[in-house]
Amino acid sequence: MFDFCVLLCDTPPASPFRMEEPTGALLRVGAVQCEWHADAARHADVIRDGVSRAAAEGAEVVLLQELTLSPYFCIEPDVDDALARFGEDLEGGPTATLAREMAREHGIAVHASLYERTAEGRGYNTAICVDADGRMLTRTRKTHIPEFPYYHEDRYFEPADEDAGVVTVAGAQFAFPTCWDQWFPELARALSMDGAEVIVYPTAIGNEPNAPSVDTQPMWQQMIAANGLANSTFMIAINRIGTEGPLTFFGSSFISDPYGRVLVVAPRDRPAVLVANLDLAQRAEALTFGMLYTRRPDRYRRLLRTSDLGRPIEPSSAPSSS
Repeated sequence: MFDFCVLLCDTPPASPFRMEEPTGALLRVGAVQCEWHADAARHADVIRDGVSRAAAEGAEVVLLQELTLSPYFCIEPDVDDALARFGEDLEGGPTATLAREMAREHGIAVHASLYERTAEGRGYNTAICVDADGRMLTRTRKTHIPEFPYYHEDRYFEPADEDAGVVTVAGAQFAFPTCWDQWFPELARALSMDGAEVIVYPTAIGNEPNAPSVDTQPMWQQMIAANGLANSTFMIAINRIGTEGPLTFFGSSFISDPYGRVLVVAPRDRPAVLVANLDLAQRAEALTFGMLYTRRPDRYRRLLRTSDLGRPIEPSSAPSSS
């Protein structure tokens, strides 16, 4: 047994737009937050223990953090052997194998994240979900790839070559984008319009060593919960903790509802298991507020343009001072 704190939300807050009592059951979900351990066997045991605790609390679906079995190697821009060291086969690699073992043992669905090795290119940052029989339900490749100091993911991952989709898990409609995707309202909107009730973001985010006074945790939580409010979706963000090189990951994994209310949140620096009951009827009730059916997509064509706003100027392209 490892030092997890277990945090529960057994009674969801009331739905403001509820006109009659729903007939559907609640969906109980779990999320496991932990640090990465260099000893692979120990790390897998920590994951197993967290999933076991979530299942013992009745979770039907358990969600895990980004690059579940790997260090966050993207801190460095030039790890030449990263794909060889950390890349995995989608179906038969260690992450899928562990997810299947845990799913079958506990009779639950398990979501995880891995560095997907492909025949060509840099590979993908990929989320998977398996059902209680170990059958892979979905594979979702990360759409948006960060390219910042200490988050050099553009050096390792190709952007998704397919749209993120929606899949039925434990009777609910789930979507599984990853980390940086959570900052893009367009993707959350598209997934909501495709019918997603629950959007899950496996995550690896921490401090900004080049801006030490900046704490992005409040912005991160606010952005995700606000996107849930804008799209009438439950949001689940699972971050890691611990220090890897210059990065200290800030944990704070959380689950929010379609009204943007945080149901349960983990500490910044402790392993944690979150378990919450999701009142799925709240999705349909929140949709009556009208933020989807009163849209004007004919007025949004400019969103199809690319933009260089905010892009750092390369030294070679900076204007001359002479």
